[in-house]
Amino acid sequence: MWAWLATGAGTLAISLLAGCADVAYLGQSVSGHLRLISAARPVDEWLAEPDLKAGLRDRLQLSQRMRDFAVSELHLPDNGSYRAYADLHREAAVWNVVAAPELSLAPRTWCYPVMGCVAYRGYFNEATAQDFGRQLGAQGNEVLVYPVPAYSSLGWTRDPLLNTFITYPDGALAEMMFHELAHQRMYIGGDTGFDESFATAVGEIGARLWLDRFGDEKARAQYEKSRERSRDFRALTDGYRHRLLDLYASKDDDEHKRRAKAELMAALRSDYARMKVEKWAGYNGFDRWFEEANNASFALLATYTSRVPAFKSIYEREGRDWERFYAEAKRIGALPPAERQAALDAEAISPSATR
Repeated sequence: MWAWLATGAGTLAISLLAGCADVAYLGQSVSGHLRLISAARPVDEWLAEPDLKAGLRDRLQLSQRMRDFAVSELHLPDNGSYRAYADLHREAAVWNVVAAPELSLAPRTWCYPVMGCVAYRGYFNEATAQDFGRQLGAQGNEVLVYPVPAYSSLGWTRDPLLNTFITYPDGALAEMMFHELAHQRMYIGGDTGFDESFATAVGEIGARLWLDRFGDEKARAQYEKSRERSRDFRALTDGYRHRLLDLYASKDDDEHKRRAKAELMAALRSDYARMKVEKWAGYNGFDRWFEEANNASFALLATYTSRVPAFKSIYEREGRDWERFYAEAKRIGALPPAERQAALDAEAISPSATR
């Protein structure tokens, strides 16, 4: 699950500090976020409506049990987030734009006070996101524009439940909520890979704990199948990501790199087609990713998943004690960047850390 990190009301302060070139972008961030939260009403008000659709009623009730679990069991913030619901009447909360050079997997970043540097730029209007993507493409970048179902305001405002993810299967809904709440628990700024991998680990561990205690057999099986496909996806794409990194770091000339890159991308799609048939019984949920795969796609994957095993290892090493886990993650996050990366690299990965 991808999440776009904004700073909610804090973005207003950022807009006052940023350069003129960013005023329009930050203005749409503030106005878009304010429209989103103003569309939300408390879950209790929705549940009080006698003509509320049964399916939505069930999902809202389930979400509140998950929200309570996030506080009592995962030690995530006890605030107004996910205690209200909004129907945005669109498929995504925001659309993110990611860009990387033609022969590099290093994503372009944008830096702001408070937030630090992030490897994506989010828009509340899809057409505006696509326009910005085209501008980046015209500069020679490979670009990915993708819909994002939810984001975290990092505790500046009360993040609502949204129609964009409320119908997710039980495990995916829990993972989404726990992921976003994890950003409220800890966000160091300036290291997107650290922040997103931390939240992804919390979401995945928390979802499994929820399902183990409250999920039925169908929900657990569905989530495990989803996690199995995700592991297959990560194994396949990680292998090709490292091959691309080696290629781009080589001393070969650019024309050779372009030809070799095209061959790798063709082989990637071929391997995916084979895996889809042989292991996934034709499941096509990743088709769009492989159809659009480029350097920006691989850069984004590394951002969200590269450090997940390290954080899961920390969770196990700290005895599955959430407060100790958060304290250790905070300690590592406070280290200088080079030491921080070295500390995560040094984490031993146990079998349970990659579940």
